[in-house]
Amino acid sequence: MTSCRNSSILRLAAFSVLSIISLTWLQAAAAADRAISIPVQITHAQNFDPFPSPDGKKLVFISMLSGKEQLFAMDVDGSDIVQLTHDDADHEDPAWSPDGNKIAFVLITKDRHSIAVMKADGGNVEVLTPREQNTIHPNWSADSKSVIYCTNDDLQPPKKNSANINAVDLTTKKITPLITGGINTYGSWSPDMKRIAFRKIIGEENSEVFVADGNGSNQRNLTNNPFFDGWPAWSPDGRQIAFASNRRGHGYQIFIMNADGTDPRLVANTEGRGTAPRWSPDGKAIYFTNCVAKDYGADCEILAAPLRTE
Repeated sequence: MTSCRNSSILRLAAFSVLSIISLTWLQAAAAADRAISIPVQITHAQNFDPFPSPDGKKLVFISMLSGKEQLFAMDVDGSDIVQLTHDDADHEDPAWSPDGNKIAFVLITKDRHSIAVMKADGGNVEVLTPREQNTIHPNWSADSKSVIYCTNDDLQPPKKNSANINAVDLTTKKITPLITGGINTYGSWSPDMKRIAFRKIIGEENSEVFVADGNGSNQRNLTNNPFFDGWPAWSPDGRQIAFASNRRGHGYQIFIMNADGTDPRLVANTEGRGTAPRWSPDGKAIYFTNCVAKDYGADCEILAAPLRTE
């Protein structure tokens, strides 16, 4: 009888432990699925890829004009819009330098994609990358002296090709390889320059957010999710990373997680394709692009998601 009683107690204890584990997992899953913000739409006519100025007062962004992707700047509330580029090329992935003086971007001409920089008012355009490289996704070093970028992984779409992450010095034009081997894109240094967050495509059905040391060594997977995760962006204090993912099964949405990959949380419960998150300099909001299918194709707009603390 004592043996049966002990066995029953053990079974009950095991069931209780499993119940607690299951409840904890469900609570964590529910928390990760609960949006922490309600986004505000800033623009209303084919605009995308916002990047805030270091003082937090303006955004540089892309807008379609006569079939070309031109760069514009505006106040963060959508007012006072100024066109920065006026040539016959396309311009993508704008990134404002931390010192506020320059904007890096992808200059797309007939034969190639190049990383270029210009003054914040649109003047003095300078190409940084060599002609033999096809390059995309620029971002800045904390001292505004170097630009991190990747080689193009879409040379023969829809098939992906290998892509490396490099850095180029603005003064010497010296190029330093940082992340090589595989398909690596969307590289960005942490604010203290000690780490690099980037997207790595693994196989044909998976994309993950990785982090490496500042020199490209010690790579580790932060998201470890069977869906597509990418577009990583460091918070200004370096403690969190924003990213986009389709892990909820309908379109892409913006998430944030701790810098070690723990505690992923949904930022905004948007419909469509939400990508390319960028933090405001004070860390209190995230700007991103959201594209929604329309009867005439797709409409892409800029949204701002204020972040609240709980």
